Amino acid sequence: MLSSIKIVSKTRAVFGGSQVFKACASQRVVKQVNFDGDQSNVSCTRRMSGKGFNVPPSAEFVARVSGIATMCKLPFQKTADGLDAAFVGVPIDTGTSNRPGASDQSYHDYQYYLIRLYNGWTRAAPYESLRVADIGDINVNLFDLKDTCKKIREAYREIVATGCIPLTLGEKTFSIYMDQVIIQSHGPVGLIHVDAHADTSDMILGEKIGHGTPFRRCVDEGLLDCKRVVQIGLRGSGYSPDNYEWSRAQGFRVVEAVECWHKSLVPLMEEVRSQMGTGPVYLSFDIDSLDPAFAPGTGTPEIAGLTPIQGLEIIRGCRGVNLVGCDLVEVSPPYDTTGNTALTGANLLFEMMCVLPKVKYY
Repeated sequence: MLSSIKIVSKTRAVFGGSQVFKACASQRVVKQVNFDGDQSNVSCTRRMSGKGFNVPPSAEFVARVSGIATMCKLPFQKTADGLDAAFVGVPIDTGTSNRPGASDQSYHDYQYYLIRLYNGWTRAAPYESLRVADIGDINVNLFDLKDTCKKIREAYREIVATGCIPLTLGEKTFSIYMDQVIIQSHGPVGLIHVDAHADTSDMILGEKIGHGTPFRRCVDEGLLDCKRVVQIGLRGSGYSPDNYEWSRAQGFRVVEAVECWHKSLVPLMEEVRSQMGTGPVYLSFDIDSLDPAFAPGTGTPEIAGLTPIQGLEIIRGCRGVNLVGCDLVEVSPPYDTTGNTALTGANLLFEMMCVLPKVKYY
């Protein structure tokens, strides 16, 4: 390839006679245009950060399949020191009650390489606003769920202590332990919970810890500001005539999937923003909230769910909310035969990053 590059000037190079790149002196603004002749007027419009932010390589210039498989092709670092936000994995299946798979390492690839630098519709520019990196997976004990929970709590204590906002991939069981840590810094948090299931069971098979119990435990421990909790997309058969009676009794707002059918959720999110107010909020998005026609690769699918468009409306509707943590959970690669679930999950995580506080918009 090097033999096909002709250096025209200090700021212009011709690749095989067909492409022109021009870099500003700061080496942080690059634009690619078609080259037709010896002259080219290329302006510096590729606005990359010059303030030490991490900017993933653009697929315009670097092949998607190359490099290390980090989330969004971001740099990897071992700790959250110096970061505004970080992608972190919790690779466990120990608390899963149905189809496992969230611990599969391919889950953390999450079709990462198809995510570009800007949000094309909202014009969000997260990499010009936040210092973000992939800090890898938390070390877990595959044979002992209680020990795993201890490790999760310790790991998030270190992350949150730096002021970093965690963007987590994994299985739902970890939510209570992350909230235990977040409350130490922020007090009881509001919750935007997008899911097919309420995850408020008291016990499953005699155990109080599992992926169906985390928000019951959060209430037990006083981690949630219950008047600032909304659950969206709930559906499916249940263990009682009203599967969500307990949630409503705590003061949660429950929006069942049937209430979302055939409509935009933009008006709903206007109400949710008002409900959340200015206090700290945690966003938890279970991929099974989406209809399995769109996201089949999950442990406990339920028919007649939300659409990806509605998922985007929910997340984009969180812009202006004081988010202190987010997660995208319950992707199970063994059941994701087309990769559509991982692709959807990757885009939803990117959208979450785009609505974090301090993100710049054009």
